[in-house]
Amino acid sequence: PQMSNDQEQFGGPGQGKEEMTSVKVGCYAGYRAEESPQHFFIGKREVKVVEIVDRWLDPACSYFKVRGDDGGIYILRHSQDSDAWDMLLFNSGTHDETRLSST
Repeated sequence: PQMSNDQEQFGGPGQGKEEMTSVKVGCYAGYRAEESPQHFFIGKREVKVVEIVDRWLDPACSYFKVRGDDGGIYILRHSQDSDAWDMLLFNSGTHDETRLSST
């Protein structure tokens, strides 16, 4: 997949518009061939995944809520059709009023 800093808008089911950013992701494919993100790049900055907090599927995409080595929480989406990765959310966890509940 190509790296891009361009942001696009998309509408998820039952949600308003959200920002997403294309990211380059390095993965590990386990014994069941499920891809799990190990690290990703935001521009030229590498973020290593230290924990997969949660994961879920929809018919076209896999989603991963991960904790980076920078302490941030990210939601990454992998589209099976295009084999593209996007970052849907970033939360530094430093502001209690905006902190994600399961972090």
